[in-house]
Amino acid sequence: MNTLAPSHPLNTRTASARLIRAYQGVRQDVTPVWFMRQAGRSLPEYRELRVGTRMLDACLDPALASEITLQPVRRHGVDAGIFFSDIVIPLRLAGVDVDIVPGKGPVLSSPVRTADDVARLTEIDAASLTEETFAPIIEAVQLTTAELGDTPLIGFAGAPFTLAAYLVEGGPSKDHIRARTMMHADPEAWAQLMAWTADVTGAFLRTQVLAGASAAQLFDSWAGSLSLHDYAEHVAPASMRALSHVRDLTYQVAGRAAASATGSGDAADGETARESAPETRNVPIVHFGVGTGELLKAMHEVGADVLGVDYRIPLDEASRRLGHVVPLQGNVDPAMLAAPWPVLEAHVRDVLARGVDAPAHVLNLGHGVPPETDPAVLTKLVEFVHAL
Repeated sequence: MNTLAPSHPLNTRTASARLIRAYQGVRQDVTPVWFMRQAGRSLPEYRELRVGTRMLDACLDPALASEITLQPVRRHGVDAGIFFSDIVIPLRLAGVDVDIVPGKGPVLSSPVRTADDVARLTEIDAASLTEETFAPIIEAVQLTTAELGDTPLIGFAGAPFTLAAYLVEGGPSKDHIRARTMMHADPEAWAQLMAWTADVTGAFLRTQVLAGASAAQLFDSWAGSLSLHDYAEHVAPASMRALSHVRDLTYQVAGRAAASATGSGDAADGETARESAPETRNVPIVHFGVGTGELLKAMHEVGADVLGVDYRIPLDEASRRLGHVVPLQGNVDPAMLAAPWPVLEAHVRDVLARGVDAPAHVLNLGHGVPPETDPAVLTKLVEFVHAL
């Protein structure tokens, strides 16, 4: 195990934050809340800041990435910041020619379609992604955590399958058929590609945590296109490998006060308070996928502490499938954000009620904030949840 630096936020100020404690399975009096894709898109201040700057350039500008991460925390009062970046950033830093095309998403100039393509790509050693390579990420995280104070920052990365799907498809896809075909047609090349994406994205996630993030979230946006068998056989080992890059990271919290008594009646020997040995905890890991209700147990088993649940499955059913022992995050339907407030409120109350079935619950969306969302609705939603 590797203990985080004494100056790390988990060792100094965020360990008792309600989000971190909920991630560890301790139910909070106030349900923590944050939103996927809260940094950007729906915020006018984000759109103003992004004028004239391409997405990946913004992600690699430390001051800009930090400011975008902080904007929704200031505006909405959420319980965490989510680091502003993109899942393809580690690919870009590894030398892959990838860009974000407005209105389309990540697009690669040379898709990885054959065993030879995989061999050429994997000639890039993931170990070459050093602190120097990740310098813009490290600086952005440090700038952000300095401003967040006691509010935790969540680091994030794309899961190996989602990255591999982009690499093979060459861009977004509805069914990821080329990726799923390679999985079966050339399992050796597929395994090689998945191991490489696992190490690249794992290094990206580890960098964020070492720089100051208090939790780590792995997004498998496209895993819902897989059967449980294909996920377990061809994807889960790589997801476990990716999470192994942060699974060993720990921090310490002061031990609880303990009482002892000698029974001698002497005040000097009587009941005294003492501190027990410091408690070692691992950095919380969250795993989320879209359309992955059938994969939840397998996704938990790759090394996650918390499961994010999308809006297609109720939280109580998700908890049942996980044996009622896994903290959950989710799962407000993003479509409800544009509904009249009474409709949204009833939906949120239902989500919160079902979330009681899990050991702990962090309220979030079942996917990202839609760009057209009224920011005032998000602010009101946070205030409503915190007031319950």
